[in-house]
Order: sequence, then C-alpha cells, then structure tokens
Amino acid sequence: MRKIIHIDMDAFFASVEQRDNPNLQGKPLVVGGDPNGRGVVAAASYEIRKFGVHSAMSCYRARQLCPQAIFVKPRFEVYHEVSEQIRTIMHQYTPLVEPLSLDEAYLDVTNSPHEKNSATLIANRIRQQILRQTQLTASAGVSYNKMLAKIASDLNKPNGIAVITPEQGLDFIANLPVKKFHGIGKATVKMLHDMGIFTGLDLRNTPADVLKQRFGKRGDFFHQIAHGIDNREVKAERNHKSVGSETTFVHNTMDDKVIVAALYRENSQAFKDLQKKQRKARTITIKIKYSDFSVITRSHSISSHFEQESDAHYWIQWLYDHTPKLLPVRLVGVTYSNLLQAEASPQMPLL
Repeated sequence: MRKIIHIDMDAFFASVEQRDNPNLQGKPLVVGGDPNGRGVVAAASYEIRKFGVHSAMSCYRARQLCPQAIFVKPRFEVYHEVSEQIRTIMHQYTPLVEPLSLDEAYLDVTNSPHEKNSATLIANRIRQQILRQTQLTASAGVSYNKMLAKIASDLNKPNGIAVITPEQGLDFIANLPVKKFHGIGKATVKMLHDMGIFTGLDLRNTPADVLKQRFGKRGDFFHQIAHGIDNREVKAERNHKSVGSETTFVHNTMDDKVIVAALYRENSQAFKDLQKKQRKARTITIKIKYSDFSVITRSHSISSHFEQESDAHYWIQWLYDHTPKLLPVRLVGVTYSNLLQAEASPQMPLL
C-alpha cells in the first residue's frame, strides 16, 4: 500500500504578504490587480474569504463584497523564492516530489526511512519545518493515493492535517459530494446531478459502461475513483545537480556576524542533505539576496571534495568577504554542486 502526502500552503500569496508586512496581518487582503480596472484576485486572505471573496474573482467584485479590502500587487519573485525553500524541505524526506504549483505538491513517502516510515509523522515534520523556516503555515492530507490525499489536505485548513486510511477510504468516498472530487468541474457536476448522481456512493452504484458512454474515457476514471482506485504515480522532478539550503531573515540585516552565522546554519543543513542523498561535492556556492531583491552568488571549487561541513567554513567566510555590502540582506543560501556519488553505507538506506 502506498503512502502519499499532499502538502498545500495556506492562502500562500496572501500569507507571504502578511508575513512581510505586519500591518497587513489580520486584515482582509487581496493579492491581485487594480480593483478599479480589470484586475483578478490571485489570492485572498482567510480574513476576506468570509465575505465570499475567492481566487479568480474580479477585483472589482471583491471590493463590492468587502469595501474595506486591502489590495496589493503580486510579488511573484518572492513567491518563487519561498516555494524553492519549501521544495528543499520536502526533498529532505523523499526524492519523489511532484509540484502542482508554487504552493502545493504530492510526495510519495512509501519507502522513506524517516520518522519510522510514518507518513503522518513525516507530514507533520514537514509542516513544522516549513513554519520554522518560512513563518508560513501549511496543511497536509495523507492517504494511500493522490486523489484522497489532495481531498484530505482541504479538510482541516488552515494549518491542519487529515488522514484517510485504507480502511476509511470507501466510506469516506461514499459520503463525499461529487463536487468535492478533484478533477470534476462545475459543468461535469451539473451533468452528474442531471443523472441523479450526487455522492460518491451514487457514482459507485452507476455502471461503468453508463459512465463511459456519457463521459468517454473520463467515465472510466470516475468509476475508478468512486471505488477508491487512483493508480497515478507521483512524478518526481528531474534529479538535482546540486543540493542546497537557504533562509529568509525575519528582518533584513547588515550585521556581518548574523549573516555569516546564518550561512553556517544553511551549510550545515545542505551538508546533511548531501549525506542523505549519498553525494559528495567539489563546489560550494553562497547566495546573497538584498533588500532590493538583487541577487549575487560566489562560488569556489576544490580539487577533492568536502569531507565534513566544517571544511566549508573557511570558504564561506572568504566568499562572503568578497561580496558587496551596500544594502541590507534579506536571504542567504549555501549550495553544493559538482556532485560525486558517495560510497553507500549499508546502515543508511537510499532515499
């Protein structure tokens, strides 16, 4: 039986804006375009959702529903940056990570050696690390296939987790309205309702040939999911040619000691990830992102490889000493590249 996790960030774009601007916390916030023009809601904070505002709605309509709404323009560069941090955390637990967008992903942890191979414990550990490193909350769904894991991640939002076990799967599906099934849109829901199909049990009791005749190949998919069958695999990203870790400061800083200490911490995490992936590295790179979002990197390669994390400390300090120090720093990172396969240890199973 597979162990699948779906991680979904809570109101991602809006939460990033509230994190970076404390004046927006607790306020009805829309990330999107001009409410006086043709702008569209890219994200809505939980505070404004109670007014009926949601993603893909026109900003004009959002303002009608909530006149006190605050509108901010999206900062996609920042969202990509945070998404990469989250993706790095996920890869610490399994190489089988399938991103669906910047703010959600499937993970297959069936063979993960972490947390005694408990998918629930792994999901909670990932959520804790995301909160600690990004100051953002995530919700998780855990189940034995992708469909149920995705549905589960919505059950206890925000900042929650839900588990649907194989024993619970069929009963859960039976009581689920068809509009809640992932992959069944509004038009299809109406067609199903017209056929007298309102729940998963109704769908399960409908003969497969009837569904196939009405919906074509999708009819087979509907028949399978009604029986709790979803054999879609988690499609992993391409193998990384580097291993790294980065962090965003709560407040921008120009304190050299604070910055170097943060670089050392990220180096420690990156080196641990190297060991988990059973790789050795010849090249180290530091990344500095400034308050104006400009980025510089500095790299150094050695002839052999870094045996332990402290081997990199000299070069981290040296590389940092050779970076401009004109603006406050908002993010630092350390990346290892030019990777070599390490000799596998029999005590450490490959991820």
